[in-house]
Amino acid sequence: MVISVGSDHCGYRMKLDMIPRMREWGYEIIDNGCHDDQEPVYFPGVAQAICQPILDGRAEKAIMFCGTGVGASVACNKIPGIRASIIHDVHCAHQAVEHDDVQVMCLGAQIVGDWLAPDLIHAFLTAKANQDEWTANVVRMLGRMDGSIPV
Repeated sequence: MVISVGSDHCGYRMKLDMIPRMREWGYEIIDNGCHDDQEPVYFPGVAQAICQPILDGRAEKAIMFCGTGVGASVACNKIPGIRASIIHDVHCAHQAVEHDDVQVMCLGAQIVGDWLAPDLIHAFLTAKANQDEWTANVVRMLGRMDGSIPV
């Protein structure tokens, strides 16, 4: 599976630490920046960059590393066809995928410690969306709301 990742300056160190681990788990990584923590980076640009490979079909999921995950989630959810969520606990990490077919995990490096991040990422990446009618209807309704699916 191909995973698109990116960070602002606040999430850079966690992204740097997690990429090798995800590669060890067998994932191919597309790194969309940023590439240091010295210069402030506007997160909306990174959010757009990590979501594009999903929209293009080059990646199945994405992870945005930032300070809290809040702004990243807002930015990603502005992009038609993208479903993103802040993830700070293991239950939400898999539930977001299973019940809402979330493609983008927004992880707050200032909220989640380095000891918890691997568990959250693993739960998110290994979760599969339910193939039931309820989940399909939810995804269709969300697509209509953002205009990515015609009414």
